[in-house]
Amino acid sequence: MASESKTSAKTGPTGRPIREFPVPDALDSHGPARVIALCNQKGGVGKTTTTISLAGALAEYGRSVLLVDFDPQGALSAGMGVQSHDVPTIYDAMIGREKDIRQTIQPSAISGIHVIPANIDLSAAEVHLVSEVARESILAGLLRPVLEDYDVVLIDCQPSLGLLTVNALTAAHGVLIPLECEFFALRGVALLIDTIEKVKGRLNPALQVDGIVATMYDARTLHAREVLERVVDGFGDTVLDTVVGRTVKFPDASVAGTPITEFAPQHASAHTYRELARELISRGAIA
Repeated sequence: MASESKTSAKTGPTGRPIREFPVPDALDSHGPARVIALCNQKGGVGKTTTTISLAGALAEYGRSVLLVDFDPQGALSAGMGVQSHDVPTIYDAMIGREKDIRQTIQPSAISGIHVIPANIDLSAAEVHLVSEVARESILAGLLRPVLEDYDVVLIDCQPSLGLLTVNALTAAHGVLIPLECEFFALRGVALLIDTIEKVKGRLNPALQVDGIVATMYDARTLHAREVLERVVDGFGDTVLDTVVGRTVKFPDASVAGTPITEFAPQHASAHTYRELARELISRGAIA
């Protein structure tokens, strides 16, 4: 296990002393995976960017990562440069067209990262699943056979609180909430937390919130600083120390179909996502 993080007197964006999270120890073996759903019902908060960039950082630290694109927009698939048409997708597995989930898994260009793609077909899944028995637990059952092959499974959820998101929360051990430092993004967090608590109470007692990660932060604006302060006041230690700033490098990396840690490895945002990976490992959210 990684040693305790060191504390500095300098204050970070969250108002806490800056902590240096150590580089994690190498793993002797892989699996079983911890499943983390990246969830926020508001779109445009950096959810897919965080999923991809965190995966890139974890892969650099020797973790074996499976990404599940669970958004009909298929942004994660495109952002990882994997095929999402004319191939088996998560939709095919969800409706029973593809019986073996392994047939939907594609390698990415990054060593240690595999992807289950999605496309617009997934938007029809809720209609297909509405009459299914235990419809909230279908994804959990699909992922179970491959958990031994990975250290972490990251599920990129669609921006809604519908049946697909409930499936992701039922399959997950933890939830990571990317939150844009903007007032309207803040308003929806209480509703999301309420949904998580309902899923925990009725479907998945082991579910926990691994953290809220502030994204698109611009320290130059009073608004962003005030929103982050309110989030920390409201959610305390649930808010991670790592704060992701705005940069044009994220869209560039998406166009290139690779994580920012690979596209611009020395960029400040690449270092930020390595810090996020180290923080989650230090917190025990990831092995």
